[in-house]
Amino acid sequence: MPDTLFESDLSSLDLVMRGKVRDVYAIGDDHLLIVTTDRLSAFDVILSDPIPGKGVVLTALSNFWFDYFTNDIANHRADIPLNDILTAAEIDQVGTRSMVVRRLEALPVEAVARGYIIGSGWKDYQATGRVSGIELPAGLAQADALDDPIFTPSTKAAAGEHDEAIDFDRVIELVGESRAIQIRHATLSIYKRAAAYARERGIIIADTKFEFGIDSAGELVLIDEALTPDSSRFWPADEYATGMSPPSFDKQYVRDYLETLDWDKTAPAPRLPQPIIDNTAAKYREAAERLTGG
Repeated sequence: MPDTLFESDLSSLDLVMRGKVRDVYAIGDDHLLIVTTDRLSAFDVILSDPIPGKGVVLTALSNFWFDYFTNDIANHRADIPLNDILTAAEIDQVGTRSMVVRRLEALPVEAVARGYIIGSGWKDYQATGRVSGIELPAGLAQADALDDPIFTPSTKAAAGEHDEAIDFDRVIELVGESRAIQIRHATLSIYKRAAAYARERGIIIADTKFEFGIDSAGELVLIDEALTPDSSRFWPADEYATGMSPPSFDKQYVRDYLETLDWDKTAPAPRLPQPIIDNTAAKYREAAERLTGG
C-alpha cells in the first residue's frame, strides 16, 4: 500500500492552489504539476480522514483513460520528466500520484454525462420530472437506465461552495453555441465508449464528470481527471438493482455512510470509522484493477 498523503510539500516549485483533492504547482509559465492527494471530499466538504492510496489510483486511472482516448480527444498531459523538476525526495513523495500538464484556459463548466437516474439527478427528477432542463419519461425508478445518456452540465463552484446544475442554454451563454455543442458531443461520446468498455469488465458507469480546457490553437482539451471513482459513479454490474442507490466502487460509499449521520453537510465533516476508510480504499483499488487489468 502506498504511503498516505493528505497534503504535499514541494519546495522546488511554487504552489498555485490546493483544491479539494489536488495540489497544483507552477512549472514556469506554461506548465503545471498536479499532485493527487488522498484527501476525500463529500458534499463539497473536505474530510479530515484521507483514503490511503487513493491519489495513486486516481492518477493511474486518469492516465489509462487519457491513453485510451488519445485518438479521440487531446488531453492536457505534457512530456516533461519529473527528474527535471523535482528532487529525488520529492519524487519519492509524489511520483506515483503526480502529472505534468500544460497550463490551459479552463472552461467554466462541469460536463456531466448521465446514463442512469441517480444522485442529484434523481432528486431533480422527483421534484420536476426534468434534469438540467431535459424532460424525462414519467415513472422512472431510482437507478433506472436512461434510453440514451444525457448531458447535464453544472457550474464550477469555488472551494467550499456547491456546483449548481444548469441547462444547455446556460452553457451556450458561458462558452458560446459552437463550443457548447462541441463539449456536449465530446462528453457523451467519451462516456458511451467508456461505459461499454467498463460494462465488459463488470462495472456500470452510471454517470461521470469531465472538465475541458482550450489550448493556444483553440482546440478542446480534456483536463483534470477522467473516469475515476472520484468523478464517476461506478457500480458492480452483478449487484445492480433499481429502486435504491446500488452498491458502488466510488465515494458514494462514503456519502451513503455520511447520510446516516446527523450532519448538516457543512464543515467540519464527521470523522470516518476505520472500517469505512479501509473499505473505501479497497473499492477504489478494485475498480482500477478491473478497468486496467492490473
